[in-house]
Amino acid sequence: MTSAETMEATRRRTQHRVNGAGSDPVEKSAQWGRAWEVDWFSLIGVISLLCFAPFIVFYFVMACDQYQCSVTQPLVELYQGETTFLTIWARAPSFSWSAAKIYAAWVSFQVFLYVCVPDVVHKFLPRYVGGVQGGALTPAGLINKYEINGLQCWLITHALWFANARYLHWFSPTIIFDNWIPLLWCTNILGYAVSSFAFMKAYLFPTNPEDCKFTGNVFYNYMMGIEFNPRIGKWFDFKLFFNGRPGIVAWTLINLSYMAKQEELYGHISNSMILVNVLQGIYVLDFFWNEAWYLKTIDICHDHFGWYLGWGDCVWLPYLYTLQGLYLVYHPVQLSDTHALAILVLGLVGYYIFRSTNHQKDLFRRTEGSCSIWGRKPSFIECSYRSADGGVHRSKLLTSGFWGVARHFNYTGDLMGSLAYCAACGFGHILPYFYIIYMTILLVHRCVRDEHRCSSKYGKDWKRYADTVPYRLIPGLF
Repeated sequence: MTSAETMEATRRRTQHRVNGAGSDPVEKSAQWGRAWEVDWFSLIGVISLLCFAPFIVFYFVMACDQYQCSVTQPLVELYQGETTFLTIWARAPSFSWSAAKIYAAWVSFQVFLYVCVPDVVHKFLPRYVGGVQGGALTPAGLINKYEINGLQCWLITHALWFANARYLHWFSPTIIFDNWIPLLWCTNILGYAVSSFAFMKAYLFPTNPEDCKFTGNVFYNYMMGIEFNPRIGKWFDFKLFFNGRPGIVAWTLINLSYMAKQEELYGHISNSMILVNVLQGIYVLDFFWNEAWYLKTIDICHDHFGWYLGWGDCVWLPYLYTLQGLYLVYHPVQLSDTHALAILVLGLVGYYIFRSTNHQKDLFRRTEGSCSIWGRKPSFIECSYRSADGGVHRSKLLTSGFWGVARHFNYTGDLMGSLAYCAACGFGHILPYFYIIYMTILLVHRCVRDEHRCSSKYGKDWKRYADTVPYRLIPGLF
């Protein structure tokens, strides 16, 4: 029997386990995670992303490096024959061993922190949910354990960054910007290497064969992943590490490097750069403060680990989520006090909605509805669903608070924050607005994915819920 046949056979047998300890067998839902089969439309999309996504990232960074952040000028010159692809490629900084050493040191340091730093924050701040936390139930019935230490790893990293900038002077604070394109080649190497390793590992030595999904298409398997939670040893979880570190820890350092470069070039820091650093810094800090909550999100609970997460977290996230700061290095924008205040309010209100919405659902789940939301006992829709073994289970869908305003109002808050990052850059170029365009597409797609899964799971009860909360993101519109 081949490895794929073995996985296909074992996927039908699920077992409830906590770190490998067996218990009563249970069946998994067929709706869990990514698809079992791939249609031609999906396959074309997968191959297109595998082929063109790295060039999309290069295009945006190159546009800033060679065309002052204009995304149309390169296309115009190519169309008019004033330049060629090879000319543009030749002008871009190439791979360098110094950048490779910087990136290798960075990733190694984050691996060290992830594996070796215990969660001490939880001891001093009891309200901080840290320590060892259990993840969501996997398709095989496994509940993985995670050491939640992202907050202290972020704090240690940034403390060293500021100590270097102020006292140690081991390297320039502009080191990231100065090596930005050479580092791009390094991040691509790691992104493809870890994706390829995870792909081969699923066939040769999967962490849990019952948590693997195979299709008949190698491209889809490579992109969307086969293993649900590939791990090395007890604690090194590929999905949590690459989702949270090194990309998101680097996010705020990248912005700080941009800010240092702006000061070096122009002698001052614009209020727009400060706004971008502050608003995105709040988002990143919130991510690590609530890292235990992140274990319940779609990335951890439903996505398998493949190129989509491996390459995406190494390359797409740090390069395209930080375009606002990069743009402001080339085009400093000094906002009026009114404009700056409006953007700050938009970003903070968006963050408040994002965090409060997620907190309401978490509180409702933890207390099983025995709580107060907006000063009243929460209302909900009682749902039932049938698992593959024929058993009937019950669940509750919250319809109070922000969850009574729209079915995905946390995404609405996220989009408000995203718009604030972009609006801080003014209206001179479209490039810094890539983020809000991308996040809108991503979150709308997530809405559709989530609701398709819930509709299949809950049936007529989901229809009752959708009738009670008719809007997805924007009340009165969508």
